[in-house]
Amino acid sequence: MNTTDVIVVGAGPVGLMLAVELRLGGVDVSVYDRLPAPSGESRALGFNRRAAESLDQRGLLPRLGAFRWGPMGHFGGVRFDLGMLDEDHSGVLGLSQARTEEALGGRLEELGVPVHRGREVTGLRESPEGVVVCSEGPGGPGEESAAYVVGCDGAGSTVRALARIPATGWEATRGMYTAEITGAVPRPRPIGERLAGGSMVVCTPLGEGRCRIVIHDPALPARPDPGALTFAEVAGAWRRLTGESIDDAEPQWLWACGNSAALAEEYRRGRVLLAGDAAHEIPPLAAWGLSAGLQDAANLGWKLAATVRGRAPEGLLDTYHAERHPVGGELIRNARAASKIYLGEDALDPVREVMGELLAHKGAAEQAAGIVSGLGIRYDLAKGDHPLLGRRMPPSRELTLPDGTRTRVADLLHTAHGLLITTDSGAAAQHLPGRLPDRLDVVTATWTTGPDPGLDAVLVRPDGYVAWTSPGTTDDLTQALDRWFTNPRPPARGRVTACGIDR
Repeated sequence: MNTTDVIVVGAGPVGLMLAVELRLGGVDVSVYDRLPAPSGESRALGFNRRAAESLDQRGLLPRLGAFRWGPMGHFGGVRFDLGMLDEDHSGVLGLSQARTEEALGGRLEELGVPVHRGREVTGLRESPEGVVVCSEGPGGPGEESAAYVVGCDGAGSTVRALARIPATGWEATRGMYTAEITGAVPRPRPIGERLAGGSMVVCTPLGEGRCRIVIHDPALPARPDPGALTFAEVAGAWRRLTGESIDDAEPQWLWACGNSAALAEEYRRGRVLLAGDAAHEIPPLAAWGLSAGLQDAANLGWKLAATVRGRAPEGLLDTYHAERHPVGGELIRNARAASKIYLGEDALDPVREVMGELLAHKGAAEQAAGIVSGLGIRYDLAKGDHPLLGRRMPPSRELTLPDGTRTRVADLLHTAHGLLITTDSGAAAQHLPGRLPDRLDVVTATWTTGPDPGLDAVLVRPDGYVAWTSPGTTDDLTQALDRWFTNPRPPARGRVTACGIDR
Protein backbone atom coordinates (compact mmCIF):
# COMPACT_ATOMS: atom_id res chain seq x y z
CA MET A 1 0.00 0.00 0.00
CA ASN A 2 1.29 3.47 -0.90
CA THR A 3 1.75 5.91 1.94
CA THR A 4 1.87 9.70 2.01
CA ASP A 5 1.37 12.46 4.57
CA VAL A 6 -1.83 14.06 3.25
CA ILE A 7 -4.30 13.07 0.55
CA VAL A 8 -6.26 15.93 -1.00
CA VAL A 9 -9.44 14.84 -2.79
CA GLY A 10 -10.40 17.20 -5.60
CA ALA A 11 -8.16 18.89 -8.18
CA GLY A 12 -10.10 22.13 -8.52
CA PRO A 13 -8.50 25.43 -7.53
CA VAL A 14 -9.05 24.83 -3.80
CA GLY A 15 -7.52 21.35 -3.76
CA LEU A 16 -4.57 22.44 -5.91
CA MET A 17 -3.94 25.52 -3.76
CA LEU A 18 -4.05 23.44 -0.60
CA ALA A 19 -1.60 20.94 -2.08
CA VAL A 20 0.80 23.80 -2.89
CA GLU A 21 0.54 25.08 0.69
CA LEU A 22 1.14 21.64 2.17
CA ARG A 23 4.14 20.92 -0.02
CA LEU A 24 5.68 24.29 0.86
CA GLY A 25 5.13 23.26 4.47
CA GLY A 26 7.38 20.26 3.93
CA VAL A 27 4.88 17.38 3.75
CA ASP A 28 4.25 14.77 1.06
CA VAL A 29 0.92 15.17 -0.71
CA SER A 30 -1.17 13.19 -3.17
CA VAL A 31 -4.12 14.73 -5.05
CA TYR A 32 -7.00 12.60 -6.31
CA ASP A 33 -9.64 13.68 -8.80
CA ARG A 34 -12.42 11.61 -10.31
CA LEU A 35 -12.20 13.31 -13.73
CA PRO A 36 -9.68 11.86 -16.20
CA ALA A 37 -8.55 15.38 -17.21
CA PRO A 38 -9.33 18.99 -16.28
CA SER A 39 -12.83 19.82 -17.48
CA GLY A 40 -11.88 23.17 -19.00
CA GLU A 41 -15.09 24.62 -17.58
CA SER A 42 -14.89 27.97 -15.82
CA ARG A 43 -17.84 28.48 -13.54
CA ALA A 44 -15.98 31.33 -11.85
CA LEU A 45 -14.40 34.18 -13.82
CA GLY A 46 -12.02 35.49 -11.19
CA PHE A 47 -11.98 35.85 -7.41
CA ASN A 48 -12.01 38.52 -4.75
CA ARG A 49 -9.19 40.69 -3.43
CA ARG A 50 -8.23 38.54 -0.47
CA ALA A 51 -8.03 35.40 -2.60
CA ALA A 52 -5.76 37.30 -5.00
CA GLU A 53 -3.61 38.40 -2.07
CA SER A 54 -3.33 34.79 -0.89
CA LEU A 55 -1.96 33.83 -4.31
CA ASP A 56 0.31 36.88 -4.34
CA GLN A 57 1.80 35.83 -1.00
CA ARG A 58 3.10 32.68 -2.70
CA GLY A 59 4.29 34.37 -5.88
CA LEU A 60 1.49 32.80 -7.93
CA LEU A 61 -0.25 35.84 -9.42
CA PRO A 62 2.21 36.30 -12.33
CA ARG A 63 1.49 32.71 -13.39
CA LEU A 64 -2.13 33.60 -14.12
CA GLY A 65 -1.33 35.77 -17.13
CA ALA A 66 -3.37 38.82 -18.08
CA PHE A 67 -6.48 39.74 -16.13
CA ARG A 68 -8.39 42.85 -15.07
CA TRP A 69 -8.99 44.42 -11.67
CA GLY A 70 -12.61 45.44 -11.12
CA PRO A 71 -12.93 49.15 -10.22
CA MET A 72 -16.62 48.90 -9.27
CA GLY A 73 -18.10 46.83 -6.48
CA HIS A 74 -21.63 45.56 -6.10
CA PHE A 75 -23.67 43.72 -3.52
CA GLY A 76 -26.58 41.88 -5.07
CA GLY A 77 -26.24 44.03 -8.19
CA VAL A 78 -26.37 47.33 -6.25
CA ARG A 79 -23.20 49.11 -7.33
CA PHE A 80 -20.82 51.21 -5.28
CA ASP A 81 -17.56 52.95 -6.11
CA LEU A 82 -14.47 51.24 -4.70
CA GLY A 83 -12.46 54.34 -5.52
CA MET A 84 -13.84 56.19 -2.48
CA LEU A 85 -12.15 53.72 -0.09
CA ASP A 86 -8.74 54.21 1.48
CA GLU A 87 -7.60 50.74 0.46
CA ASP A 88 -7.91 48.87 -2.82
CA HIS A 89 -10.73 46.28 -2.59
CA SER A 90 -10.93 45.47 -6.31
CA GLY A 91 -11.14 41.85 -7.35
CA VAL A 92 -9.84 39.86 -10.30
CA LEU A 93 -12.07 39.87 -13.40
CA GLY A 94 -11.94 38.06 -16.71
CA LEU A 95 -9.83 35.15 -15.45
CA SER A 96 -11.16 31.71 -16.27
CA GLN A 97 -11.14 29.04 -13.60
CA ALA A 98 -9.38 26.81 -16.11
CA ARG A 99 -6.42 29.22 -16.20
CA THR A 100 -6.27 29.32 -12.42
CA GLU A 101 -6.21 25.52 -12.29
CA GLU A 102 -3.52 25.41 -14.98
CA ALA A 103 -1.29 27.83 -13.06
CA LEU A 104 -1.69 25.98 -9.77
CA GLY A 105 -1.20 22.63 -11.48
CA GLY A 106 2.04 23.88 -13.03
CA ARG A 107 3.33 24.93 -9.63
CA LEU A 108 2.43 21.53 -8.18
CA GLU A 109 4.33 19.81 -10.98
CA GLU A 110 7.40 21.89 -10.12
CA LEU A 111 7.03 20.87 -6.48
CA GLY A 112 6.78 17.20 -7.43
CA VAL A 113 3.24 16.62 -6.19
CA PRO A 114 1.37 13.85 -8.06
CA VAL A 115 -2.18 14.48 -9.25
CA HIS A 116 -3.98 11.16 -9.76
CA ARG A 117 -6.73 11.79 -12.28
CA GLY A 118 -9.52 9.41 -13.10
CA ARG A 119 -9.51 8.05 -9.55
CA GLU A 120 -12.77 8.27 -7.63
CA VAL A 121 -12.70 7.92 -3.87
CA THR A 122 -15.00 5.13 -2.71
CA GLY A 123 -14.15 4.65 0.96
CA LEU A 124 -12.24 5.84 4.00
CA ARG A 125 -11.10 3.93 7.03
CA GLU A 126 -8.87 4.91 9.88
CA SER A 127 -5.69 3.05 10.77
CA PRO A 128 -3.40 3.42 13.79
CA GLU A 129 -1.29 5.84 11.76
CA GLY A 130 -4.00 7.79 9.98
CA VAL A 131 -6.54 7.25 7.20
CA VAL A 132 -6.71 4.75 4.36
CA VAL A 133 -8.34 6.08 1.20
CA CYS A 134 -9.93 3.56 -1.14
CA SER A 135 -10.42 4.52 -4.77
CA GLU A 136 -11.37 3.17 -8.19
CA GLY A 137 -9.63 4.11 -11.40
CA PRO A 138 -8.51 2.87 -14.81
CA GLY A 139 -6.07 0.48 -13.15
CA GLY A 140 -8.73 -0.94 -10.86
CA PRO A 141 -9.22 -0.48 -7.14
CA GLY A 142 -6.45 0.96 -5.01
CA GLU A 143 -5.63 2.04 -1.49
CA GLU A 144 -3.30 4.67 -0.08
CA SER A 145 -2.73 5.59 3.55
CA ALA A 146 -2.08 9.08 4.89
CA ALA A 147 -1.95 10.89 8.19
CA TYR A 148 -4.85 13.10 7.07
CA VAL A 149 -7.29 13.44 4.19
CA VAL A 150 -8.89 16.71 3.06
CA GLY A 151 -12.09 16.80 1.03
CA CYS A 152 -11.93 19.57 -1.57
CA ASP A 153 -14.36 17.66 -3.76
CA GLY A 154 -17.11 20.22 -4.06
CA ALA A 155 -20.79 20.38 -3.23
CA GLY A 156 -22.17 16.97 -2.35
CA SER A 157 -18.66 16.00 -1.19
CA THR A 158 -17.96 12.27 -1.17
CA VAL A 159 -15.39 12.77 1.59
CA ARG A 160 -17.92 14.62 3.74
CA ALA A 161 -20.44 11.81 3.24
CA LEU A 162 -17.92 9.05 3.99
CA ALA A 163 -16.78 10.85 7.13
CA ARG A 164 -20.44 11.23 8.16
CA ILE A 165 -20.08 14.93 8.76
CA PRO A 166 -23.58 16.45 8.82
CA ALA A 167 -24.38 19.69 7.04
CA THR A 168 -27.04 22.30 7.64
CA GLY A 169 -28.83 22.78 4.33
CA TRP A 170 -31.11 25.22 2.53
CA GLU A 171 -33.21 23.62 -0.20
CA ALA A 172 -33.13 24.92 -3.76
CA THR A 173 -36.02 27.17 -4.76
CA ARG A 174 -34.98 28.06 -8.32
CA GLY A 175 -32.53 26.93 -10.99
CA MET A 176 -30.09 28.54 -13.37
CA TYR A 177 -28.46 27.62 -16.70
CA THR A 178 -24.94 28.56 -17.72
CA ALA A 179 -23.26 28.16 -21.10
CA GLU A 180 -20.06 29.29 -22.72
CA ILE A 181 -20.61 29.90 -26.42
CA THR A 182 -18.90 30.98 -29.62
CA GLY A 183 -20.43 32.11 -32.89
CA ALA A 184 -22.97 34.51 -31.39
CA VAL A 185 -22.56 37.89 -29.72
CA PRO A 186 -25.49 38.77 -27.45
CA ARG A 187 -25.59 42.24 -25.95
CA PRO A 188 -23.17 42.39 -22.98
CA ARG A 189 -24.78 42.33 -19.53
CA PRO A 190 -21.72 41.71 -17.32
CA ILE A 191 -23.37 42.02 -13.89
CA GLY A 192 -26.82 41.00 -15.06
CA GLU A 193 -29.98 42.54 -16.45
CA ARG A 194 -33.06 42.15 -14.30
CA LEU A 195 -36.28 41.24 -16.10
CA ALA A 196 -39.91 41.14 -15.10
CA GLY A 197 -41.05 38.28 -12.92
CA GLY A 198 -37.81 37.77 -11.03
CA SER A 199 -35.73 36.67 -14.04
CA MET A 200 -32.24 37.83 -14.92
CA VAL A 201 -29.81 37.25 -17.78
CA VAL A 202 -26.06 37.72 -17.77
CA CYS A 203 -23.73 37.96 -20.75
CA THR A 204 -20.02 38.33 -20.11
CA PRO A 205 -17.72 38.73 -23.17
CA LEU A 206 -14.55 36.65 -22.76
CA GLY A 207 -12.68 37.74 -25.89
CA GLU A 208 -11.80 35.81 -29.03
CA GLY A 209 -15.48 35.49 -30.00
CA ARG A 210 -16.41 33.69 -26.79
CA CYS A 211 -18.95 34.75 -24.15
CA ARG A 212 -20.57 33.40 -21.03
CA ILE A 213 -24.32 33.50 -20.63
CA VAL A 214 -26.26 32.80 -17.46
CA ILE A 215 -30.02 32.47 -17.18
CA HIS A 216 -31.88 32.95 -13.90
CA ASP A 217 -35.57 32.24 -14.28
CA PRO A 218 -38.18 31.05 -11.75
CA ALA A 219 -39.63 28.91 -14.55
CA LEU A 220 -36.52 26.69 -14.58
CA PRO A 221 -36.44 23.52 -12.48
CA ALA A 222 -35.21 24.21 -8.94
CA ARG A 223 -33.03 21.09 -9.04
CA PRO A 224 -32.06 20.63 -12.70
CA ASP A 225 -30.09 17.62 -13.90
CA PRO A 226 -26.79 19.02 -15.30
CA GLY A 227 -26.22 15.93 -17.39
CA ALA A 228 -29.59 16.19 -19.11
CA LEU A 229 -29.34 19.85 -20.11
CA THR A 230 -29.27 20.54 -23.86
CA PHE A 231 -28.18 23.67 -25.67
CA ALA A 232 -31.62 23.84 -27.30
CA GLU A 233 -33.10 24.37 -23.82
CA VAL A 234 -30.56 27.10 -23.06
CA ALA A 235 -31.10 28.85 -26.39
CA GLY A 236 -34.87 28.61 -26.03
CA ALA A 237 -34.82 30.16 -22.54
CA TRP A 238 -32.50 32.94 -23.77
CA ARG A 239 -34.74 33.74 -26.72
CA ARG A 240 -37.87 33.73 -24.54
CA LEU A 241 -36.36 36.16 -22.02
CA THR A 242 -34.32 38.49 -24.28
CA GLY A 243 -35.74 38.18 -27.76
CA GLU A 244 -32.20 37.41 -29.03
CA SER A 245 -31.37 34.27 -30.93
CA ILE A 246 -28.28 32.27 -30.05
CA ASP A 247 -29.61 29.14 -31.74
CA ASP A 248 -26.72 28.97 -34.22
CA ALA A 249 -24.02 29.43 -31.56
CA GLU A 250 -21.57 26.68 -30.72
CA PRO A 251 -21.71 25.68 -27.04
CA GLN A 252 -18.32 24.99 -25.48
CA TRP A 253 -19.87 23.65 -22.30
CA LEU A 254 -23.19 23.71 -20.43
CA TRP A 255 -24.09 23.59 -16.77
CA ALA A 256 -27.25 23.68 -14.71
CA CYS A 257 -27.68 24.02 -10.96
CA GLY A 258 -30.10 25.11 -8.26
CA ASN A 259 -29.66 27.67 -5.51
CA SER A 260 -29.30 25.24 -2.62
CA ALA A 261 -26.79 25.97 0.11
CA ALA A 262 -25.13 23.89 2.82
CA LEU A 263 -22.68 24.40 5.67
CA ALA A 264 -20.78 21.46 7.16
CA GLU A 265 -21.22 21.34 10.92
CA GLU A 266 -17.57 20.37 11.33
CA TYR A 267 -14.65 21.39 9.14
CA ARG A 268 -12.57 18.79 10.94
CA ARG A 269 -13.54 15.38 12.26
CA GLY A 270 -10.45 13.61 13.51
CA ARG A 271 -8.15 13.06 10.57
CA VAL A 272 -10.67 14.19 7.96
CA LEU A 273 -10.98 17.87 7.02
CA LEU A 274 -13.09 19.82 4.53
CA ALA A 275 -12.39 22.93 2.46
CA GLY A 276 -14.10 24.90 -0.28
CA ASP A 277 -17.56 23.88 -1.48
CA ALA A 278 -17.26 20.61 0.45
CA ALA A 279 -17.41 22.74 3.60
CA HIS A 280 -19.67 25.60 2.44
CA GLU A 281 -21.83 25.19 -0.63
CA ILE A 282 -23.43 28.35 -2.04
CA PRO A 283 -25.14 29.15 -5.33
CA PRO A 284 -22.76 30.61 -7.94
CA LEU A 285 -22.44 34.31 -7.14
CA ALA A 286 -19.53 36.56 -8.16
CA ALA A 287 -17.00 33.77 -7.43
CA TRP A 288 -17.65 34.09 -3.69
CA GLY A 289 -17.42 30.34 -3.14
CA LEU A 290 -14.13 29.98 -5.00
CA SER A 291 -12.69 32.99 -3.20
CA ALA A 292 -13.61 31.58 0.22
CA GLY A 293 -12.22 28.18 -0.75
CA LEU A 294 -8.83 29.59 -1.69
CA GLN A 295 -8.74 31.32 1.69
CA ASP A 296 -9.67 28.03 3.40
CA ALA A 297 -6.61 26.50 1.74
CA ALA A 298 -4.36 29.34 2.89
CA ASN A 299 -5.66 29.04 6.46
CA LEU A 300 -5.44 25.25 6.65
CA GLY A 301 -2.27 24.44 4.73
CA TRP A 302 0.39 25.71 7.16
CA LYS A 303 -1.50 24.42 10.20
CA LEU A 304 -1.90 20.92 8.80
CA ALA A 305 1.71 20.82 7.60
CA ALA A 306 2.96 21.79 11.07
CA THR A 307 0.72 19.15 12.63
CA VAL A 308 1.94 16.38 10.32
CA ARG A 309 5.56 17.28 11.01
CA GLY A 310 5.05 17.36 14.77
CA ARG A 311 5.76 21.09 14.99
CA ALA A 312 2.28 22.32 15.83
CA PRO A 313 1.38 23.74 19.22
CA GLU A 314 -1.46 21.92 20.92
CA GLY A 315 -4.81 22.78 19.34
CA LEU A 316 -3.36 24.52 16.28
CA LEU A 317 -5.26 22.36 13.80
CA ASP A 318 -8.52 22.97 15.66
CA THR A 319 -8.19 26.69 14.95
CA TYR A 320 -8.99 25.92 11.30
CA HIS A 321 -12.62 25.14 12.17
CA ALA A 322 -12.74 27.86 14.82
CA GLU A 323 -11.64 30.52 12.33
CA ARG A 324 -13.14 29.41 9.04
CA HIS A 325 -16.49 27.90 10.08
CA PRO A 326 -17.91 31.31 11.16
CA VAL A 327 -16.66 32.74 7.85
CA GLY A 328 -18.52 29.96 6.04
CA GLY A 329 -21.71 30.78 7.92
CA GLU A 330 -21.41 34.46 7.06
CA LEU A 331 -20.64 33.53 3.45
CA ILE A 332 -23.92 31.64 3.14
CA ARG A 333 -25.89 34.38 4.91
CA ASN A 334 -24.40 37.07 2.69
CA ALA A 335 -24.87 35.04 -0.49
CA ARG A 336 -28.51 34.36 0.32
CA ALA A 337 -29.09 38.05 1.07
CA ALA A 338 -27.33 39.17 -2.12
CA SER A 339 -29.29 36.64 -4.18
CA LYS A 340 -32.58 37.96 -2.82
CA ILE A 341 -31.62 41.50 -3.85
CA TYR A 342 -30.07 40.38 -7.12
CA LEU A 343 -32.95 38.16 -8.26
CA GLY A 344 -35.91 39.57 -6.37
CA GLU A 345 -38.91 40.90 -8.24
CA ASP A 346 -39.85 44.57 -8.72
CA ALA A 347 -41.24 44.71 -5.19
CA LEU A 348 -37.64 44.92 -3.97
CA ASP A 349 -36.87 48.04 -6.02
CA PRO A 350 -37.34 50.37 -3.00
CA VAL A 351 -34.84 48.25 -1.06
CA ARG A 352 -32.37 48.51 -3.91
CA GLU A 353 -32.83 52.28 -4.07
CA VAL A 354 -32.21 52.69 -0.35
CA MET A 355 -29.17 50.42 -0.54
CA GLY A 356 -27.80 52.48 -3.40
CA GLU A 357 -28.17 55.66 -1.34
CA LEU A 358 -26.47 54.05 1.67
CA LEU A 359 -23.62 52.64 -0.39
CA ALA A 360 -22.85 56.09 -1.73
CA HIS A 361 -21.47 56.83 1.74
CA LYS A 362 -17.92 55.74 2.48
CA GLY A 363 -18.65 53.90 5.75
CA ALA A 364 -21.41 51.75 4.26
CA ALA A 365 -19.40 51.11 1.10
CA GLU A 366 -16.42 50.01 3.20
CA GLN A 367 -18.58 47.51 5.10
CA ALA A 368 -20.03 46.06 1.88
CA ALA A 369 -16.62 46.03 0.20
CA GLY A 370 -15.15 44.18 3.17
CA ILE A 371 -17.78 41.46 2.73
CA VAL A 372 -17.31 41.12 -1.02
CA SER A 373 -13.51 41.44 -1.06
CA GLY A 374 -12.76 39.30 1.99
CA LEU A 375 -10.72 42.14 3.50
CA GLY A 376 -13.24 42.55 6.30
CA ILE A 377 -12.30 39.25 7.95
CA ARG A 378 -10.89 39.54 11.45
CA TYR A 379 -9.85 36.52 13.51
CA ASP A 380 -9.61 36.45 17.30
CA LEU A 381 -5.84 35.92 17.47
CA ALA A 382 -4.77 37.92 20.54
CA LYS A 383 -5.94 40.58 22.95
CA GLY A 384 -4.98 44.13 22.04
CA ASP A 385 -6.09 47.32 20.41
CA HIS A 386 -3.97 47.63 17.27
CA PRO A 387 -6.32 47.89 14.27
CA LEU A 388 -4.32 45.30 12.31
CA LEU A 389 -4.43 42.66 15.04
CA GLY A 390 -6.34 39.63 13.73
CA ARG A 391 -6.59 41.15 10.25
CA ARG A 392 -4.48 40.43 7.23
CA MET A 393 -1.27 42.42 6.83
CA PRO A 394 -1.74 44.36 3.57
CA PRO A 395 0.68 42.46 1.33
CA SER A 396 1.52 45.48 -0.79
CA ARG A 397 3.06 47.38 2.17
CA GLU A 398 6.71 48.03 1.45
CA LEU A 399 9.79 47.71 3.67
CA THR A 400 13.35 48.92 3.24
CA LEU A 401 15.97 46.37 4.28
CA PRO A 402 19.30 47.36 5.88
CA ASP A 403 21.07 47.10 2.49
CA GLY A 404 18.62 49.60 0.97
CA THR A 405 16.57 47.02 -0.91
CA ARG A 406 12.82 47.64 -0.98
CA THR A 407 10.48 44.69 -0.73
CA ARG A 408 6.80 43.99 -0.19
CA VAL A 409 5.32 41.98 2.67
CA ALA A 410 3.89 39.60 0.03
CA ASP A 411 7.37 38.84 -1.28
CA LEU A 412 8.57 37.96 2.22
CA LEU A 413 5.77 35.39 2.55
CA HIS A 414 6.71 33.37 -0.54
CA THR A 415 8.41 30.78 1.68
CA ALA A 416 5.08 30.03 3.45
CA HIS A 417 6.90 30.66 6.75
CA GLY A 418 5.72 32.91 9.54
CA LEU A 419 7.21 36.39 9.46
CA LEU A 420 8.49 38.55 12.31
CA ILE A 421 9.26 42.09 11.18
CA THR A 422 11.13 44.39 13.56
CA THR A 423 12.28 47.96 13.01
CA ASP A 424 15.79 49.16 13.76
CA SER A 425 14.57 50.90 16.90
CA GLY A 426 11.92 48.35 17.88
CA ALA A 427 12.02 47.30 21.51
CA ALA A 428 10.86 43.82 20.52
CA ALA A 429 14.02 43.31 18.46
CA GLN A 430 16.04 43.50 21.67
CA HIS A 431 13.90 40.99 23.52
CA LEU A 432 13.51 38.12 21.07
CA PRO A 433 13.14 34.69 22.68
CA GLY A 434 16.31 32.67 22.86
CA ARG A 435 14.83 29.97 20.62
CA LEU A 436 12.84 30.83 17.52
CA PRO A 437 10.94 28.29 15.40
CA ASP A 438 12.72 27.27 12.21
CA ARG A 439 9.64 28.11 10.15
CA LEU A 440 9.73 31.76 11.16
CA ASP A 441 11.65 34.34 9.11
CA VAL A 442 12.91 37.32 11.12
CA VAL A 443 13.38 40.51 9.11
CA THR A 444 14.81 43.79 10.40
CA ALA A 445 13.64 46.68 8.23
CA THR A 446 12.01 50.07 8.23
CA TRP A 447 8.53 50.73 6.88
CA THR A 448 8.61 52.42 3.50
CA THR A 449 4.81 52.59 3.21
CA GLY A 450 2.54 52.18 6.24
CA PRO A 451 1.26 50.61 8.31
CA ASP A 452 -0.78 53.21 10.12
CA PRO A 453 -0.56 53.44 13.04
CA GLY A 454 3.09 52.47 12.96
CA LEU A 455 4.57 49.28 14.38
CA ASP A 456 7.89 48.60 16.05
CA ALA A 457 7.35 44.89 15.43
CA VAL A 458 4.70 42.59 13.98
CA LEU A 459 4.24 38.81 13.85
CA VAL A 460 2.52 37.64 10.66
CA ARG A 461 1.27 34.08 10.28
CA PRO A 462 2.03 32.18 7.05
CA ASP A 463 -1.48 32.94 5.81
CA GLY A 464 -0.78 36.67 6.12
CA TYR A 465 -2.79 37.43 9.28
CA VAL A 466 -1.34 39.52 12.10
CA ALA A 467 -0.96 37.50 15.30
CA TRP A 468 0.95 40.01 17.44
CA THR A 469 2.02 43.64 17.32
CA SER A 470 4.29 45.93 19.29
CA PRO A 471 2.78 48.19 20.43
CA GLY A 472 -0.84 47.14 20.58
CA THR A 473 -0.95 43.55 21.89
CA THR A 474 -1.47 42.61 25.54
CA ASP A 475 0.45 39.30 25.35
CA ASP A 476 4.20 39.34 24.85
CA LEU A 477 6.00 37.90 21.84
CA THR A 478 6.89 34.62 23.56
CA GLN A 479 3.22 33.92 24.28
CA ALA A 480 2.28 34.62 20.65
CA LEU A 481 5.05 32.36 19.36
CA ASP A 482 3.97 29.58 21.73
CA ARG A 483 0.41 29.80 20.49
CA TRP A 484 1.19 29.64 16.78
CA PHE A 485 4.67 28.22 16.24
CA THR A 486 6.47 26.70 19.24
CA ASN A 487 5.77 24.33 22.12
CA PRO A 488 4.80 21.47 19.77
CA ARG A 489 2.64 18.48 20.72
CA PRO A 490 2.86 15.08 18.99
CA PRO A 491 -0.06 14.34 16.66
CA ALA A 492 -2.76 12.03 18.00
CA ARG A 493 -2.99 8.54 16.56
CA GLY A 494 -6.09 7.15 14.92
CA ARG A 495 -7.68 3.73 15.32
CA VAL A 496 -8.77 1.00 12.94
CA THR A 497 -12.40 0.77 11.88
CA ALA A 498 -14.08 -1.75 9.65
CA CYS A 499 -15.16 0.85 7.09
CA GLY A 500 -15.98 4.49 6.84
CA ILE A 501 -15.19 6.80 9.75
CA ASP A 502 -16.75 5.41 12.91
CA ARG A 503 -16.68 7.37 16.17
